[in-house]
Amino acid sequence: MKLIKLDAIDSTNEFLKGLSSTQTVENFTVVTAETQTKGKGQMGAVWVSESGKNLIMSILVKDFLFDNNAIFDINIATAVSVIQALELYNIPELRIKWPNDIMSYNKKIGGILIENSLKSEGTIVSIVGLGLNVNQMDFEHLPKASSLAAICKTTFDKEDLLFKIVQKFEENVQSWKQNKDLLWACYSNLLFKKGTPMPFADANQQNFMGIIQGVTSIGKLQILLEDDSVSEFGIKEIQMLY
Repeated sequence: MKLIKLDAIDSTNEFLKGLSSTQTVENFTVVTAETQTKGKGQMGAVWVSESGKNLIMSILVKDFLFDNNAIFDINIATAVSVIQALELYNIPELRIKWPNDIMSYNKKIGGILIENSLKSEGTIVSIVGLGLNVNQMDFEHLPKASSLAAICKTTFDKEDLLFKIVQKFEENVQSWKQNKDLLWACYSNLLFKKGTPMPFADANQQNFMGIIQGVTSIGKLQILLEDDSVSEFGIKEIQMLY
């Protein structure tokens, strides 16, 4: 693993993307930053992080995805790896809020943003970005957010966390062919609010009740509706209200 440490950057994902476009970058190269001025979340959301308190990182992944229809596989590998690493620290009530927010109890402690690029020779290169709230304690304007320190009442070593997460991620990517079904099952079992009646809002902001059943092979959320039918939703088509 090659590690590039930065003090401040607009986005670790953008830095790593730019680096890989101008030179050959080793697989599983990791970029971290103490401060990120233009951190991104899902669907253009802004990722806000207190300087020096949290883990901000991006990993370059090659030779994993070969099929556009299997792109959600890397979401599975990433989210499960983060959970497995955090379990080593006894973080309580860990869950994955579809598609890839990391939760403890009902609080978001981390977010994953994966950007895939199709190269001219047909290969797919992925930039896996992770923002993990580690030692930040102030979430005054973010009522649904928390951190490892706030939940566990102790501080954490960010570098130790980074190495544990990358180690789990490399293991899962390299053993994917043998363990794919196991990791998919693990992701499904970790889904936040799975099996619980929940309110949702659709793309037209119409509210409805449903029960999360699982996720399809292309990453759509399966929800059991009140008429006993199961509908599938993409990331821009539904919002969980909790």
